[in-house]
Amino acid sequence: MSLTWRKSSRSGSGPSNCVELAIEDLRTHIRDTKDRDGGTLRVSRRAWASFLGEVKSGGLDLRR
Repeated sequence: MSLTWRKSSRSGSGPSNCVELAIEDLRTHIRDTKDRDGGTLRVSRRAWASFLGEVKSGGLDLRR
């Protein structure tokens, strides 16, 4: 399977502390930019959308 990986334009050009995404019809693939061969997390598109909604709403912010 050939995936097209992308990362945030805000993360710069070199490997840094970020993740890359490859989006298919039914799944979103996530991997660590520093260890691209270290494994891939695969979640449903619905689960990914739910996660992004929580992040955007502040639902996962750390409270100190």
